[in-house]
Amino acid sequence: MTTATSDRPFWLFNAVLSAAALSFLAYILMLRGAHTASVDLRFMPAVNASFNALSATLLTAGWLSIRRGARTVHKYLMVSAFVSSSLFLVGYLTYHWVHGDTKFGGHGPIKLVYLLILASHVLLSMAVVPMCLGSFYFAWRQRFAIHRRIGRVLLPIWLYVSVTGVVIFFLLRAYTPG
Repeated sequence: MTTATSDRPFWLFNAVLSAAALSFLAYILMLRGAHTASVDLRFMPAVNASFNALSATLLTAGWLSIRRGARTVHKYLMVSAFVSSSLFLVGYLTYHWVHGDTKFGGHGPIKLVYLLILASHVLLSMAVVPMCLGSFYFAWRQRFAIHRRIGRVLLPIWLYVSVTGVVIFFLLRAYTPG
């Protein structure tokens, strides 16, 4: 069995998991709306922004560690960044499951800035899960040339998504009443 053939189950798993995650997110944000629940999760956006900030910090430290040749430290930092981003995603989905979508209250040029940041954040975030899974898979299989190729594209995207997640949080806090 060739290497490409042996990777086929992973790529199928990756595609199904990524499509399921995106579909679930689209359902929550565009179709479902707010859910009447007795639980109040209005604190979660701040927690989620903290997970994004932690992910950005861990990603930067992971990049610096691999540049310095500290592979073991790099591995732990990148797994920690993945865990932090995963906790963000769970918190984000949970919050929006209960409270629905958050509308931006700003007007004029700031709304355009917000929408441009949000659009780029959303579009690029769709690549993070499948690319992360691919990067981890090839690192686990010790195929570091492919891992590096994915990582060179993934790191700036993942870092941008993490940082803009924090920016979006602060823009929503500043321009959304209540």
